[in-house]
Amino acid sequence: MSIQVTRPSMANMDEYMEEVKDLWVTSWLTNMGYKHEALEAGLSKYLNVPNITLFTNGHLALESIIAVLGLKGEVITTPFTFASTTHAIVRNGLEPVFCDINPLDYTMDVDKVEGLITEKTSAIIPVHVYGHVCHVDKLDQIAKKYNLKIIYDAAHAFGVTVNGQGIGSFGDASMFSFHATKVFNTIEGGGVTYLDPLIKKKLDVMKNFGITGPESVEFVGGNGKMNEFQAAMGICNLRHIDGEIGKRKRVVERYYSNLKDIEGIRLSGEQEGVTKNYGYMPVVFEGYKKSRDEVFEALKVQNIFARKYFYPLTSSFDCYRDKYNVEDTPIAVNISKSVMTLPLYADLALDDVDRICDIIKK
Repeated sequence: MSIQVTRPSMANMDEYMEEVKDLWVTSWLTNMGYKHEALEAGLSKYLNVPNITLFTNGHLALESIIAVLGLKGEVITTPFTFASTTHAIVRNGLEPVFCDINPLDYTMDVDKVEGLITEKTSAIIPVHVYGHVCHVDKLDQIAKKYNLKIIYDAAHAFGVTVNGQGIGSFGDASMFSFHATKVFNTIEGGGVTYLDPLIKKKLDVMKNFGITGPESVEFVGGNGKMNEFQAAMGICNLRHIDGEIGKRKRVVERYYSNLKDIEGIRLSGEQEGVTKNYGYMPVVFEGYKKSRDEVFEALKVQNIFARKYFYPLTSSFDCYRDKYNVEDTPIAVNISKSVMTLPLYADLALDDVDRICDIIKK
């Protein structure tokens, strides 16, 4: 039997069927129904944020908040991320300016941000990578100094806190992904958290074609509404999220006990004051007896599927050919060629973790 890099957490089937049963009574399947409203309330409480708006996926959530905040010109971001981050910027008619990452937690190198700011810069879009938190305090100082907006890509950071503060309460807004592969899922899905309550109405309009009334369409919006079946899955999964994170923690700790102190293998360190969600198991191969790609293939032969995540850098995608110079972000280039995320999900057997580590060590 194969071991995939991840497996979605799903509530008990009977629990889910009980949750959706009343939809056959109400026939309210989309357009911000009862399940949608209940999930928004539950997530606001769990994430410890004052405001959240749900979307059918995280990408449309990010595109929409960029549009609602009215960004112009250039946006400083990172190439060490999933395609969505860069595409959302470009699809809004903006120019991404790529900042290198730091080699410890792979988030944006805050010491290099100011050197990239020009008169065209309107915002910074940093990424919390593998649940590692960006240097939020320093980024906040920079944003205030230059009057810039900050939108965090928090797709990897569901449930993470910094000194007790929900990760979604930093910056002007944060985007979360609730995709099936994430720590918390609504099958597909996503959301935006934000501090300004006036943003809610704009986001609700933006995700509903820009419609503001029965005969009024004031904005060029899209269709980003989360349906009731997605919301119902989220309601069920939210009931069990702490237990799922606890199971993931056990798996990560087993990996660490197997792979720590091995020359050429670097594991992620702790961040002071940060609670982890154990969403990913990144391993960097630097000076190991085999390259990242060789280890990847050795696992694949055994029907174990890890992931080169993130590789390649978004700045080197074919769709951006000859537009950006990847050598402007050398640390990101190096990490992208040496990092691999190992299989990690709540129900991954510890014996399988041991087997994966044995293959790597041998």
